[in-house]
Amino acid sequence: MLAGHMAKPKMIQTEVAVVGGGMVGLTLAVALAGAGIATVVVDAATPEARTATGYDGRASAIAHASHQALAGIGVWQGLAEYAQPIERIRVSDGDATGRASSLFLHYDHRELAPTDAGAPPLGFIVENRAIRRALLAALAAAPSASHVAPATVTALETDGAGVTLTLADGRLIRARLAVAADGRDSRLRAMAGIGVTEWAYKQTGIVCTVAHERPHRAVAHEHFLPAGPLALLPMVDDEHGHRSSVVWTERRDVAPAILGLTDEDFSAALQRRFGDSLGRLRILGGRWSYPLALHFAARVTARRLALVGDAAHAIHPIAGQGLNLGLRDVAALAEVLVDARRLGLDLGDGTALGRYERWRRFDTVTLIAVTDGLNRLFSNDIAPLRLLRDLGLAAVNELPPLKRFFMRHAMGQVGDLPRLLAGAAL
Repeated sequence: MLAGHMAKPKMIQTEVAVVGGGMVGLTLAVALAGAGIATVVVDAATPEARTATGYDGRASAIAHASHQALAGIGVWQGLAEYAQPIERIRVSDGDATGRASSLFLHYDHRELAPTDAGAPPLGFIVENRAIRRALLAALAAAPSASHVAPATVTALETDGAGVTLTLADGRLIRARLAVAADGRDSRLRAMAGIGVTEWAYKQTGIVCTVAHERPHRAVAHEHFLPAGPLALLPMVDDEHGHRSSVVWTERRDVAPAILGLTDEDFSAALQRRFGDSLGRLRILGGRWSYPLALHFAARVTARRLALVGDAAHAIHPIAGQGLNLGLRDVAALAEVLVDARRLGLDLGDGTALGRYERWRRFDTVTLIAVTDGLNRLFSNDIAPLRLLRDLGLAAVNELPPLKRFFMRHAMGQVGDLPRLLAGAAL
């Protein structure tokens, strides 16, 4: 190299740059690349790290509509063998002793099938590790996609023609649009100056997998306790036998003591809270814990930038809708961008992004309000409130039209659905 001359940073050209390689960011990249839109994923972690056994012990609820979206972009075939259908959901309320009320709410997918044609499951439970593997495989097979990892963005610059991302190693990415899929502490969101409203719950989410003596029969349990909801979500059986994923919401000041218990004592504490309907419970593998908080961005777009998933919003896990809310972002943004492309429009201009902003705002705010309200209503041991909510659960249980509406809502079939969620091609 001649003295006084510096090598120019390598420039990667693309149409859309997705920053963040979690499940939401990868799903968007696969959807866009499958529609022929050149997409680059910038991921802070390598694929090997994201699919390692100890990276994330959670499982996710995949609503029926989200299942249709994943099938529509060619990902579901890599997930099907790991996906446990949810055919029924049992919602019950308990007091400080763990004793369940005799009044409850029971959803059954068969109630949505007025004929013998049958009804699809209400959703599926899939381990996050399996979801990531399937998404990474689909991304690697997409000719219009590329994966830059490990890499972090240190600067974001926009102009009338596009956006330039500077990576920590000096490389540059030039795109029409950048998408922030980099989580609740999104650096891109901060770089764009988008504010966030947030508050922390005095709760911790404890996540693990348990084996149990009796089969779960495709039933998901949501048991409300004064400290917060306790969910046992059915998983596919394996060499350990019958399994369920546990999402145990506990008071933040109590959670460290529970996490510090031996496996035997932890399993016993869980058993006392859940009961014996599945027989003896036994923890499998590790435990993970997460402080629970709510946040939502002041807006989900800025100049040549769109926010999806946790970068845009994070909700309480009370209804298992966190990933589904992010996948609704993906389906809406993918449709907006594909439609703009077909019309010959600039993917990053205000017209396309304005449509995405309007489309997602009402749905997001509604679900935030519902999950926050449910958590506040059920996470207490106030006797009059306990009676009121028990009567409410029982009343809904006896009103078939209302039950069917709530079931369809849980399946993601209510509202102005993007094409992917409705089972149509993008």
